[in-house]
Amino acid sequence: MEKIIINGSNPLYGSIEISGAKNAAVAVIPATVMCSEGICVIDNMPDIEDVNKLVRILRTLGSNVRKINNTLIIDNSDLQSYRADSDDVHNMRASYYLIGALLARFKKAIVDLPGGCSIGDRPIDQHIRGLEKLGVNIRIEHGSVIAETDKLVGNNIFFDVVSVGATINVMLAACFADGVTVLENVAKEPHVVDVANFLNLMGANIKGAGTDIIKITGVNRLLGCNYSIIPDQIEASTYMMATAACTGEVLIKNVIPKHLESITAKLIEMGVTIFEYDDSILVKSVERLKGVNIKTAPYPGFPTDVQQIIGVLMSISEGTSIISESIFENRFKYFDELKKMGVNVKIEGRAAIINGVNRLTGCKLRATDLRAGAAMIIAGLVAEGTTEIVSIKHIDRGYPHIEEKFRKLGANIYREYRSDIKEFKNII
Repeated sequence: MEKIIINGSNPLYGSIEISGAKNAAVAVIPATVMCSEGICVIDNMPDIEDVNKLVRILRTLGSNVRKINNTLIIDNSDLQSYRADSDDVHNMRASYYLIGALLARFKKAIVDLPGGCSIGDRPIDQHIRGLEKLGVNIRIEHGSVIAETDKLVGNNIFFDVVSVGATINVMLAACFADGVTVLENVAKEPHVVDVANFLNLMGANIKGAGTDIIKITGVNRLLGCNYSIIPDQIEASTYMMATAACTGEVLIKNVIPKHLESITAKLIEMGVTIFEYDDSILVKSVERLKGVNIKTAPYPGFPTDVQQIIGVLMSISEGTSIISESIFENRFKYFDELKKMGVNVKIEGRAAIINGVNRLTGCKLRATDLRAGAAMIIAGLVAEGTTEIVSIKHIDRGYPHIEEKFRKLGANIYREYRSDIKEFKNII
């Protein structure tokens, strides 16, 4: 019942602090289930709805979870249940990490099939095959994954396709498998490395995270620890691209510049000036952008999660740009909304051919998924006139206080709540 309203065409100036990485947080929280002794204190947690959902899920399993500002204090010593079947479970994609974590803890897991954004086919077959290699029996009944084993046993596992979710899920279970597990053709994203670092701090023995091969030697237990989530490279990319699109000069703090190399390279190619420091990046944009071509790929390639956002930049750039989407087949749906603003795009299979226009005009939009919602906000910031975005629940899944952060940079953006009564009267 909320919407975001933007009055566009304002340049952005100032500084912004990036939050903890969503994709790391939603894997680290389920991983705490594996800790039966001690307390996990996790700092730099992003204040987003997906984190709130996972906190509620852990509490239904018997966890004692406290949230103090951006810190979670999690005590799983009294955890009793291996069944995760609440509404929150099937309303978010990352709930599938509970399969590997609960298997490690109880040798059994019953987890509702996950939901999340509709951006294409995202099967969990790689998760299932990997876990089966560890000796797990898995079946799907009544919309739930039922996984059980008498004993987790290490094995050599080769993933047919590079999958962040499967890499992390199998890595979780393998921590408690007898012997050694070798994972090949794994995802190398920074949040995969972050989860491995967290597990190692609890006492796991994981080597090679961030490379093509991960080697895991099983242990008997994990202990509580203090940990801090890495900065969110996708949130940082979003503010970098917003600055590039709107023009202006913004210092983006609390980042790891190496994680942003593919983004930085493309923005420089588009004519943006970027200065890198130890833990911050300065973005300066003063003129119309130049068109570029991108092809999404697993890390360290150009991230699919930024494809929709750079699509907005391409729509106002000089010349023709081409996006080749190699990860998800339905990630161009957002263009149906952006066309209302004057975007000139032609979709051919997994390619989008974009001819840049001189201006966009504000209108009413519906966020189709998380990253598309962020792209629509940037389009609204650039456009002439007023833009209204509804279905912003998607945006809140991954961007903490996004309108407040943009206001700090000089954007005219705010959130409006519409009550049931007002909406009912409008319908009448």
